[in-house]
Amino acid sequence: MPAWFYAWIELKERCRKRHREHMRANWLIFLLLAAGLASTASAQRVAVTIDAAKPGSPISKLMFGGFMEPATTSIWAEMLSDRKFFNEINSQPDPAPAATGAGRMMGATRRWRPIGADGFVAMDREQAYVGEHSPVIRLEQATPHGIAQAGLPLRGGQAYNGRIVVTGSPGTKVGVSLIWGTNPGDRETVTLGSLSSRYATFPLKFTALTDSDSGVLEIAGTGGGSFHIGAVSLMVADNVEGFRPGMIRKLKEQGITLTRWPGGNFVSAYDWRDGIGDRDKRPTRMDPVWRRLEPNDMGIDEYLALNRLLGAEPYIAVNTGFGDAHSAADEVEYVNGSPDTPMGKLRAVNGHREPYNVKIWGIGNEMYGPWQFGYMSINQYWVKHNMIVQAMKQVDPAIKVIASGASIEEVSWCAIEEEQFARRAKLSVKLPIEYGSDLDFSGAMLAHSADYMDFLSEHFYAYPLMSFDAAEQHFVDANDPLEDQVRRLPNKVEFKFEAWQEYLKRMPFLKDKNIKFALDEWSPRMQTTQGGRGAQGGGQQAGGRGAPGSGAASAMSSPLSLVLTYHEMFRHSDMVAMSVNTGGMRGVATDRAGDGIGFRLEGLVMKVMHDHFSGSMPVSVTGNSPQRPIRGTVGVDTSARPSGSPTYPLDVFAALSADRKKLLISVVNPTESVHEADLSITGAQVGSHVRLWQITAPAANTANTAMQGLTEVPVSQVPSRVAVPPASVNVYELELR
Repeated sequence: MPAWFYAWIELKERCRKRHREHMRANWLIFLLLAAGLASTASAQRVAVTIDAAKPGSPISKLMFGGFMEPATTSIWAEMLSDRKFFNEINSQPDPAPAATGAGRMMGATRRWRPIGADGFVAMDREQAYVGEHSPVIRLEQATPHGIAQAGLPLRGGQAYNGRIVVTGSPGTKVGVSLIWGTNPGDRETVTLGSLSSRYATFPLKFTALTDSDSGVLEIAGTGGGSFHIGAVSLMVADNVEGFRPGMIRKLKEQGITLTRWPGGNFVSAYDWRDGIGDRDKRPTRMDPVWRRLEPNDMGIDEYLALNRLLGAEPYIAVNTGFGDAHSAADEVEYVNGSPDTPMGKLRAVNGHREPYNVKIWGIGNEMYGPWQFGYMSINQYWVKHNMIVQAMKQVDPAIKVIASGASIEEVSWCAIEEEQFARRAKLSVKLPIEYGSDLDFSGAMLAHSADYMDFLSEHFYAYPLMSFDAAEQHFVDANDPLEDQVRRLPNKVEFKFEAWQEYLKRMPFLKDKNIKFALDEWSPRMQTTQGGRGAQGGGQQAGGRGAPGSGAASAMSSPLSLVLTYHEMFRHSDMVAMSVNTGGMRGVATDRAGDGIGFRLEGLVMKVMHDHFSGSMPVSVTGNSPQRPIRGTVGVDTSARPSGSPTYPLDVFAALSADRKKLLISVVNPTESVHEADLSITGAQVGSHVRLWQITAPAANTANTAMQGLTEVPVSQVPSRVAVPPASVNVYELELR
């Protein structure tokens, strides 16, 4: 090559080097400026102005809902698994538990095992009491044979009641024993009366003398011939209409005002008729959705009894997956029909003559998702939705129905979650999806079914520890500070209303409709890209896998996400008619036996928000520090406008109490440092009396079984400046003159 060529190459390389150094210097200057600005921002005290002159629409009392899935949940007090013997009984090892998915989440089922050799226990299809078969035990004179179930949590001094349905040969002697230890005296046995060729029910009563995590219920017989067992049940004697007494007390105290039942994905393969009538005769089903046994012990009548006990509004979801319009109409008639109607007459026979008059009905669940049993394209589904609503309202025109919806953000988020973590088929379009496309589920439902809905359901989940990378088209670990992690869930709320404004532009006729939002399934999922799929049925709670930061920050990540989400929904009180937190019923801390004894931090958040803000009226909050955007992609995992009040890094929400006698202020510090704020109040005359409640992470070695984490802090006067503890929720109640 000629010399000039090499000289040209050298000159070009020198230019490139100088350019790189120049860019590096500029980047360093940018970082220094950014650091300086951040330092200035952190040094600048947040100024908060609350104007109470013009209160907004009252916050719905149905904002504090709890999610119930499957039909028979852990609130039901039954202690025995497979109490109607769906599974065969033998001594074979348990099948390996599911490594991933619903089978893992729902937990293993305790098995019945033979007492003695397997050959003495068989499953009889000819003389089945309920379902396809019932166990028959062949006897061997004085040698006891029968079945037993181990692993029962027992409490010393606790009384237990139950029943057993049996039939057997004359002269057969059958005893039922509750065992709490290994010594011969560590048991109590109920000897049944004479058996006959017809099934009969015998009562059971026991009292355990000591605690045990491995209690056993044993059913054994001696003599000649054989005996069949149709069903058996065991509950704590102080159950409340079949429910755990501590759970009833604590859920009521937590402030559950609405319950959504029976799910969730479960409902799309559920037949409500399986859950009515004699509980011992209701069939046990293998739930194909979550791959678990559904005993159908908690059906519609029990569910409505629970709402009566809680003082909560029932919200029944109907099956629009495998279900049909006729079944949905019959369900409405069973619940709300006169006792003169066919289904109302059946309800009366089952023990409840008067109609329940349930108003809120959900039409399906997440029918936009291919994971849903009975899924179909939106071009077909809206037709089915309209047919079902017509049939239901023909039975009872007074009911209010919730349409299954999903804005482009929900469809996009679920699509990548399904691909990346559930390992299902990849969506063929780039995310986020577009408004008006075939995948815009809410858009299509509003276009075709606006006259067949009173509320539009929207679900939303968030990964606080991850963000969606639009270029890579998948979630990546974000490694964000706590204040950014906890913004991901409330930003989803903000996007719902950005989407609503877009729908109003595209469909102006919606302005004449009175359609409100039912945000009836939402929760954070605390995991990283290596953490697998999050908990569908309830959302992982505080301190989930991958939660970074200090112990307090890790423990408070989920509770802070929840309270900021409540703030954002409260700000839209004119449009949000109800809300159901997916993990709402799991806010109660439980003992070894599964009964309620206190609250988790998430439960304390709902309690404080309910106790102070239910029915209150939002007022204006302004400030000198706008919220900053966080990582993510608009239309997938974040909104165009950041959620929250202009009081970064704090979030402030304020409202007048329903009687206008108090000003309520919730101040959340989502950072790991103390932050101060100057507080100014206009539009109201504040008195001298003030109270303050704080939620902070309990000590690391404290069992969160009572009210740890929630304290009332003495305040001597109305503060003009507040110092907000790190990772905390602070609710002020100011008396007005």
